[in-house]
Amino acid sequence: RRRRDAPPGPAPGRARAESSPIAPTLLVMRILHTSDWHLGRTLHGVDLSGPQARFLDHLVELASAERVDAVLVSGDVFDRALPPVGAVEMLDDALARLCALTRVVIIPGNHDSPQRLGLNARLLGERLRILTRPSRAGESVVVPEADGSAGLLVHALPYLDPDMTRAELAEAVGADEPLARSHEAVVRAALGLVRAALTARRRGGAERVPAVVMAHEFVTGGRASDSERDLRIGGVDSVPAALFSSVGADYVALGHLHGPQAVAGSRDPDADRGACARPGPVMRYAGSPLAFSFSEKDQRKSTAVVDFDASGAVSRVRLVPAPVPRRLSDVAGGLDEVLGRRFEARRDDWVRVVVTGAERPDDLVRTVRRVFPHALQVLFEPTGRGPGASGAIGRASDPLRVADEFVEQVSGRAPSDAEHAVLAQALEAAGRRG
Repeated sequence: RRRRDAPPGPAPGRARAESSPIAPTLLVMRILHTSDWHLGRTLHGVDLSGPQARFLDHLVELASAERVDAVLVSGDVFDRALPPVGAVEMLDDALARLCALTRVVIIPGNHDSPQRLGLNARLLGERLRILTRPSRAGESVVVPEADGSAGLLVHALPYLDPDMTRAELAEAVGADEPLARSHEAVVRAALGLVRAALTARRRGGAERVPAVVMAHEFVTGGRASDSERDLRIGGVDSVPAALFSSVGADYVALGHLHGPQAVAGSRDPDADRGACARPGPVMRYAGSPLAFSFSEKDQRKSTAVVDFDASGAVSRVRLVPAPVPRRLSDVAGGLDEVLGRRFEARRDDWVRVVVTGAERPDDLVRTVRRVFPHALQVLFEPTGRGPGASGAIGRASDPLRVADEFVEQVSGRAPSDAEHAVLAQALEAAGRRG
């Protein structure tokens, strides 16, 4: 065990960076929690490879400065199952640099191909673990302390598509019947494997060490944005937070939602400091390092630095801001107002410009981009009709509701239960292909 003011890790000679001085406490382990890199993604046609490379440089520097025991990446490393070559090379370079400093544990998200992501797993030996098998959730990755003893246990739930994983998980838990076709059923089964493993270890008299569960799921109550892919199966896209609270983990490292956030109702280590700790784990979404839609423009992107104390509990979570390549902002008003001095401070931003007026100005896009060279969207809104009155549908709209409303609009009646079910099945199939 080590104290926070003592040399904390396997690389002597470097001091940990602290945002503010605090009294020395017995520190067991420190991790970085990150997720949703989406390497290979663009933003309204803008190549994000440069900003993504800068974030990975920042992450390597942070891992070195904080002298962390492990970096946990909770899914959606790539933006699609078959990533571009440049994204693969960027990941390989980042993993090599991170593994020279510490251990790295990765799970695939719903955008990743587990098979392709897993190809990197053997390249860097024990320093890199890419965990892709749902039925092995009960097997922990042991992150050792400097003396080789167990310092942290990591259990991994890769993204669990019910159609792809319920048979494997049913066999793993010894179920006599197939699992229900739902996110809740497969997550419950995988967490049952984790709970059994942690219970057996602790009943066996092993020293109490911190335990982390990594998962890539939409937990009920989380705040979504426009840029996460819909996970709907059987009409439901989320799982209850209560599934994670009774597993025996100390920290739940979540991926999928792009806004950094704590799960509602989970333990808050800052609120518990100096008082009786609330039972249950700290559950957090790391969020994406970059904004991938205008719905994320007000989010403060970050990486979570998580400390565990001698009891195995999370003692502190610090959010270290991620580099901001260019601010996202909205500009709206009449053409003269938009081009005037009111929005002068936003001219170097990535902007969404909405021009209002009685008639659409000629050559609108070119006119706006002379003043806002980084405008990503230029829209026209007729005066008096109000936002959205044109009938445009945003990515935040519930796709199933949109489909139901379309049927009602063209047929004059709401879809029947059978038609609604067909629409839901078609959307699920399209989501899997997307």
